[in-house]
Amino acid sequence: MAANRVGRRLGRGSPARSPGSTRAEPARSPGIQKRQARVTVKYDRRELQRRLDTEKWIDGRLEELYRGREAEMPDEVNIDELLELDADEARAAQLQGILKSCHNNTQAFVQELLLKLRGLQKQQALRRPSPEPQERA
Repeated sequence: MAANRVGRRLGRGSPARSPGSTRAEPARSPGIQKRQARVTVKYDRRELQRRLDTEKWIDGRLEELYRGREAEMPDEVNIDELLELDADEARAAQLQGILKSCHNNTQAFVQELLLKLRGLQKQQALRRPSPEPQERA
């Protein structure tokens, strides 16, 4: 398990022993702090994985829709631009504009993508905030 490997790397796998005692209490503060960081990383990874899965799905579906006409396929479908739009109708219109060169029926693709977008966050919201630089006196 990854949690076990992290624990051993941090020295929590076998507690440190102080000279003269047979058993030492492990320091709890660093362990608690590390656990909170790990939860945050898992959350961000899950969101990023959902986004990656959606992007792969889009690429696969575009290849199906534009089979034999790859030169007409749009360069990208920007998920963030779609997420910035307020309503599904606006997103659908944006997608139809991107897919205007497709001769196949794109309605099913658009509806499925709109469903997938409902659970996603904008990319900037997924980034963990970086520590702010300290001002020098």
